[in-house]
Order: sequence, then structure tokens, then C-alpha cells
Amino acid sequence: MSTLPDLQLPSLPEVTLRALEACNRDDNYRAISEIVTSDTALVVRILTLANSALYGPPSGINSVDQALIRLGTRRFKTLVLTAAMRQILFDLGGGAWQQLRDFWRHALTTALTARALATLTRYPEADEAFMLGMLHNIGELIAIKTPDMETRQEYMNRQSEIAAEVVTSWGLGPMAADAMRYQQALPSDLRDAGHLVKVISLAARIALSDSAGIAAAGTMFGLSEELVREINRRIAQDVSTTAESLGVPLLNSYNAEPAALKLRHTVLQQAITQQAIGLADLETTNAAILAEAVSSLTLITGLPALCFGHIDDNLVLVSGTVGQHPHLAVNAVAGGSALTEAFASQTLTNLSGRTLNVLDHQLLSLLRTRSLTAIPIVTGNLCPGVFVLGTDGSATDPTAELVTLFSRQLSTVLQTKSASVASKTGGGDQDHQLALEKLHRQLHEISNPLTIIHQYIHQLRNRLNDPEVQNELDVVREELDRASNLLLQINRDTAKSSNEHTADLNSEIRSLAQVLDESLFSDNKLQLNLLLCSNPTPVNAGPAVLRQILINLIKNAAESMPEAGGAVSIKTTAQVWQGQRDWVELNVADTGTGLTDSIRNTLFTPGNTTKGAGHSGLGLSIVKQLVDDMDGIIACHTGPEGTTFRLLIPATS
Repeated sequence: MSTLPDLQLPSLPEVTLRALEACNRDDNYRAISEIVTSDTALVVRILTLANSALYGPPSGINSVDQALIRLGTRRFKTLVLTAAMRQILFDLGGGAWQQLRDFWRHALTTALTARALATLTRYPEADEAFMLGMLHNIGELIAIKTPDMETRQEYMNRQSEIAAEVVTSWGLGPMAADAMRYQQALPSDLRDAGHLVKVISLAARIALSDSAGIAAAGTMFGLSEELVREINRRIAQDVSTTAESLGVPLLNSYNAEPAALKLRHTVLQQAITQQAIGLADLETTNAAILAEAVSSLTLITGLPALCFGHIDDNLVLVSGTVGQHPHLAVNAVAGGSALTEAFASQTLTNLSGRTLNVLDHQLLSLLRTRSLTAIPIVTGNLCPGVFVLGTDGSATDPTAELVTLFSRQLSTVLQTKSASVASKTGGGDQDHQLALEKLHRQLHEISNPLTIIHQYIHQLRNRLNDPEVQNELDVVREELDRASNLLLQINRDTAKSSNEHTADLNSEIRSLAQVLDESLFSDNKLQLNLLLCSNPTPVNAGPAVLRQILINLIKNAAESMPEAGGAVSIKTTAQVWQGQRDWVELNVADTGTGLTDSIRNTLFTPGNTTKGAGHSGLGLSIVKQLVDDMDGIIACHTGPEGTTFRLLIPATS
């Protein structure tokens, strides 16, 4: 038997399925990371690659967040997808699946307990303790997938040593290896052991509700038995909550077949959409790929479809699967139809709850269906085209899933094929577009580690009692926020827009909110609420200007919250008639304590900063100038229950 056995390990199908679905939805890294970190097999797969020779000598990556920084989000998601495909190859018996469920519960309980103990006893690397808790009994996981009983027992007997060999191969250092190697030592033998060794051994015992281990918490760390039992109770609740969110049943016997069937179905859908896209000629221009791919969309859904390409500021009907199609070109600016709304918002749009306009009726007539769904194809910040799929108004979930997968995979194909297309066409405009899309992806990759670093600084600040050091960390966080805002600004400025002086307000808010959820509102105490109107919100203001206004107002609102937290709400209304003209109204409200008299009197004056106490400083003076430049109106309402900034932005006629 080799020193290190095969580390291609099985996961619970429910966990792999949720991770795959999160990747297919293109969720942010934090949502995917939370699922991955609950499963030993997925953690091992991620950390093995992050610490592999592909990225130089082992560098001691000891958490999924650190692995994400090193791998990048795209490779991180690819790993999850390949893990899901490999998962369907595991053929475990019913008893083995039951063992795997029990293993998952114990590993997660140990990891959460290790992190709690590390925090209570001031061990500086709580994330490392969590990861070692997930890994401590990896030998048992290897044994579960091993059919030969003699070999299985050998893995069980060697599980501490196997775990030590794994962390050594990752370059995590001798203390981490010792924590694995001596995890089963008697509490009496651990009194003088290293801090991390005691944390992992104690966590494993407490996770089993071992009475001797619970009593040993007092000997090792001076923790009372009452406190340890309360930790055990709360972590049991956390594990139950996590299991419920993932669909893992913890009570009674465990049947993996329903989740395994769903996982196979999802992987099969992905394979089908990839195969369908492969039927198109992917070596031609993006426009030609879109025009041809509409046949593949009909092939996998069995529904008629039309393809609109974005050409010279218009959406032009270029192909379809409903016979000869007429010449049809419409202005790309959102005008109330599902087609233009999907293009402007870059989100899937159907007719549900909408008032049909003339273009909607025209498309239904061409498709000969009762309803339709508009599916934008998005590459970076661009939308080269929109598919319109005819439906009966009650599309099944599998069809919706297939359509979503198809659009995302086609978007990826268009991005990866851009270099080949540019070299064949020699078009300067296409080279420029390729450069912009590459820059957009790089900016996205940079923003993720900035967000992780921001969160680590927040956690570190809360663990320190030195006010001077806390103030210094606050300065670092402010500089990180400034860097993130600059990235957002650059990211948006690189987007190729048909008109830099107009934009859709709701689209800008949705796009920005996805990023702010990972930074300003990553703390559970703060909440961001979007109350966006259903009507189109085209305004006479460029995307860059809108983003600068929104970032300043939202950031000020978040920083005005008390320690207990609160909510920031963004509301839009369109269109508003006031002063003999049309406006789009924007409200940014918080639940803070309101502004003081001195701040209100100099609200938009440059240099009057009130970080953490109100909405003022240079940011608001910039907002006022930007609003004035667009001939807009800004007003402030404040009181004991919070502050609201109301903006009227000129609507595009």
C-alpha cells in the first residue's frame, strides 16, 4: 500500500449537488465556499490542488479561502464541477452511504468545535483549526470507499498517521502534522502538548460527546464543563441547520438514492448542453455562433426559438427555428418588452406579471406560442445577443434549468473563443473587445481576494483589544474599500456602451449590489434591501456616474449604522412627473440614528468627515456635484429612525 492512498474521495450527493447548483447559478465565491467547507472530500480536493507543484513548492494553504486566492474563482468552480462529475462514478452500497452520512456529521461537528475552541483559547489561526478538524479522520473516509475489508481495516487503524502525511504533503508544518498524529492521545498525556494538538484532540472528543474529553477541557484550557456542554449543544444545532440547508437528513436511516439521482440528472443536463453547443461551428464570429446556436437551443428544449444579435445599437433578428423569419430590428434601449428588458438587465426575462406591448405580441406571433422567455447571452459586461424561446406559459423546471445552463455555457464558449476569432478576422474592434473582456475577468479575480482580506481584517480587529491597533486596521480597511471602489469604477468604464451618457438605473443597482453583498454587507449585522420598480428606469446619466453616486451613498449609509447593525434600502420609482418633466426617483435609506444639527448644516460641504457617525465628508460633496451636473435634484430627510437621500435623475425620453 502506498504511503498516501488515493485522495479521490466520495461526498454526500446532497452536498455535491448544492455546490454544483451554486456554480451553475454563478453564485459568488462565498456562497460556494460555505458549501465546500462543509465536506471533507471537497476540502481535500481543493487544498490538494492549491498546495500542488502546479503552483510551485507547497506553501501551506490551510483554508478554502486561501485556496481561492491562489487558484482563482474560475479554476475553483471548475474543480467543483469535476468533483460533481466524478461523484456519480462512486458506487457505494447502502450501508456505506449511511457510514458516509455519519462521517460527514462527525467531521463537520469536529471542525466547528475546533474553531470554537481555538477562538475561546485565543489560538491565532481559527481557520486552520477548522480545516484540521475536517481532516482529522480522513482515514475513515478512505476506508468507506474501499471494498476490500482487510485494506479498509488497515486504513482505519492508520487514520491518524494518514492525516499527518496529508498535511505534511501540503506543507502545513510540523505542528499541524502533530495535531493529526496525536489526536487520539489520552488527555493526561496532552497537558504539556502544543496548543493546536490540544485543540484538535479535544474537539474530536467533544464532538463524540465523550465525557472524559469534556472533563479534560478544564484540565487543558480551564474551560468549565457547563461551558463545554453549551458549546456542544450549539454546534449540534449549527450542524442540523447546515444539514437542513443542504438537504441532508440526519435522523433515522439515510437513503442517498434521491439526491444521487438528482445529481446524475444535473450532470447529464450539463453534458447535454455542452454537446448541443458543440454542434455549432465555434471557429467563426460571435454573431455567427449565436445565429447557429439557436438550433441547438431548440434541439435540447423541443421549443421554437429566435436569435437577436446586438448590431449597431439595435437588436436584429438574425435566425430562428420557426421557418423563414422577417427582417426585424428594434432599438436596444429597454422599452417595456421582454426582449429589450432582458438585454438591458442582462437577466432572463419572461412575460409573467408583465403588461404585453406590441413587440411582445409580434414575437408571440412569430413563435406561435402562448408565452415566451428572453435569454440574454452575456460575455463580461457585454451582451452580444438575446435568444427568445417560445413556451406554453408553464415551463417546467428542467426546461428552465437547461436554458440557464445553455446560456451560461454558451457565454463561456464565446469568451474563450474570442482570441481565435480576433486572429482570423483581424478586426481592430474585436481585438479591443477581447482586451476589455480579459481586463474585466482580471478585475473580477482581483476583487475576490480583496474581499477576503477585508473580511479577515474585520475578524482580526474584533479579536484585538488595543484601540490604537484597531484604528490602524480601520485605516487599512478604508484603503481596501477605496481600492475596491476604484476597481468597480475601472470595471464599469471598460464596458463597451452604446451611449456613455445614458444607462438603466435598476441594472446598475443590481450589478453593484452583487459586489457590495460580498464586502460592505458580508457582516450578518448589516442587510442590503433592494426595492426596485418593475418599470424600465432609463436615465440621462452614464454608468460610471451612477456607480460613483451609488457607492458613496451606500457606503455612507452602511458606516452610519450602530454596533447592533441595521439595514440599507435602495428604492427606485419610474417614472415620476415633477416640474413639468419626467424623472426616475432613487431613494437610499438607512436605519441609523440620524444626522446631528452640525452635520445637517454643512451636509454637502467638502472636508467635513463624519465616518461612523453620519453621512458627510468629501463623498457627499462629490455626489452633490455629480447630481448637479446631470441637472438632477438631491434632498435629505433625517430623524431618530434613520436617514434617507432622495434623488431625482432625469429620465431618458
